[in-house]
Amino acid sequence: MVAKGPLRLNAGFIVGLPVGESRDFELDISHICLESDLILDDLVGNVRITRTAQGLLLHAVIQATTPSQCVRCLTDFTLPLEADFTELYAFSRNGMSESGLLLPDDAQIDLTPLVREYMLLAIPIQPLCMPSCKGLCPICGANQNEVVCDHPEEEFDPRLSVLKTWLKPNEIE
Repeated sequence: MVAKGPLRLNAGFIVGLPVGESRDFELDISHICLESDLILDDLVGNVRITRTAQGLLLHAVIQATTPSQCVRCLTDFTLPLEADFTELYAFSRNGMSESGLLLPDDAQIDLTPLVREYMLLAIPIQPLCMPSCKGLCPICGANQNEVVCDHPEEEFDPRLSVLKTWLKPNEIE
């Protein structure tokens, strides 16, 4: 029961159901751009809307992928995302929760802002193409996941050799 947009659900018929009744909505969207900062591919999930005395309780479990770049090796890769959230769309301002969601008069719930918010929160601060990413070579800049660099040991400034004497091998913890 999707109406006027891939993330817009028609929940009007649930409003008339008895308290405790629920309905499931399946999401299956191959590609969607949420504003200019989030592109999601293969968005799938389940949204359950339950009638409560205060309003409609929405519980969503969704998965998608988004294009990303590894912070260590700068390789483009596909980042899997997952979100599990519950929000209340209140019938009146008196029943609103902290999120401040109010059921629209036409009972058309647009999930776009919620999906965008929760998927942005699911993106790690430092995305990695794989946990064991070796990053870039500090000398030549090659991707160390693809090549093994065989650089000679870097010579250091002889004026700094005095610093090596500050820590003797038995002092290193």
